[in-house]
Amino acid sequence: MIPLTSSRIAGLGRYAPERRVENAELEARLGLDDGWILRRTGIRARRYAAEGEALTDIALKAGEAALDNAGIDRADVGLTLLATSTPDHLLPPSGPLLAHRLGLTRSGAVDLAGACAGFLYALTLADGFVRAQRRPVLVVAANILSRRINPKDRSSAVLFADAAGAVVLVPSDDPASGVLGMDLSSDGTHYDLIRIPAGGSRMPFAPDLAAEAVLMEMPDGKAVFTLAVEMMTRSARAALAQAGISAGEVTRFVPHQANTRIFEMVRRALGLPEESVVSTIDEFGNSSAATIPFSLAASVERKPLERGERVLMTAVGAGLTGGAVLYAVG
Repeated sequence: MIPLTSSRIAGLGRYAPERRVENAELEARLGLDDGWILRRTGIRARRYAAEGEALTDIALKAGEAALDNAGIDRADVGLTLLATSTPDHLLPPSGPLLAHRLGLTRSGAVDLAGACAGFLYALTLADGFVRAQRRPVLVVAANILSRRINPKDRSSAVLFADAAGAVVLVPSDDPASGVLGMDLSSDGTHYDLIRIPAGGSRMPFAPDLAAEAVLMEMPDGKAVFTLAVEMMTRSARAALAQAGISAGEVTRFVPHQANTRIFEMVRRALGLPEESVVSTIDEFGNSSAATIPFSLAASVERKPLERGERVLMTAVGAGLTGGAVLYAVG
């Protein structure tokens, strides 16, 4: 009989483009008061990709870092999952190109479009693959949202950014390690709260298509805020309950970096200690699915994970998609 397997994070990596865009630049363009963005979002600056820098270019750098950090043979990687809303092309998917550029010659590869919750969906799928196949999985979450925001729309233009984060999951025989609790959710009744109207089968590209139709819209930011707090809190509670872990045992809380007010409300609702929060939003903004692995990698650079730690991650994204994962360090 094949022994039960868990998974563990063997490597982490992150990358942010060099171009740093401060609030003052956006506030001047949008006619906003000095300090408006920071007060409402917690963001001071964000990174934008350089001209000619594509999604797989930034995903490659995060993936390289995670694989090098893991120190595994790349031929052993069985699956590459790329969580993104901004692939290089609508077709083909970018995952196979990423795997090829990384030298993952024996890996399956696919894109996963879960918006801001995409990394958590990919992480749970990766955990299942590792348990079933006993082979490592590379999960990369990356976005270049600077090319999808409407520069005239204050609700989205001040938030979104470009970055990539990656993790390598490998098999572990320690049942106390790995993904101990998870919850994935969706709410299609709010499907249109965050959207890019054109480019799909409902509104194909056409010569007379308005330029704004291929840019992001968030017509009701207040509703997104409220629903994000509710869904992130609910999923986090479910993941904690499944793992049998109390909020007081969480050592690192890594929320999706959407807005400091959102994740602070979630933290208080869950009763998590303030010192557990991992945040990079002030300098890097909201890069959708990339924010959780990017922030976790940044946190581990400052303080390595230690055996016995409990890491809680939660997110909500367009669709609406949502989820939470409780990861235990073995």
